[in-house]
Amino acid sequence: MAVINTALVAREAMRTLVKRKSWPAENAGVMVVFCIVFVVAVGLIALWITKFLARRREARERAQNKY
Repeated sequence: MAVINTALVAREAMRTLVKRKSWPAENAGVMVVFCIVFVVAVGLIALWITKFLARRREARERAQNKY
């Protein structure tokens, strides 16, 4: 039965970890698009929440003035 040399296994694992490259650094344009889409999405969600809260506040004021 062959003996597994743990030093070789550890060295191979380290080599695999060190070889990994930074995907965002290689694809800067894609990262810019992701960031822009994220900012626009957050803005639209904030706008939707603001409109929802304004409608709710207005309905509450209308209900209080009714009585």
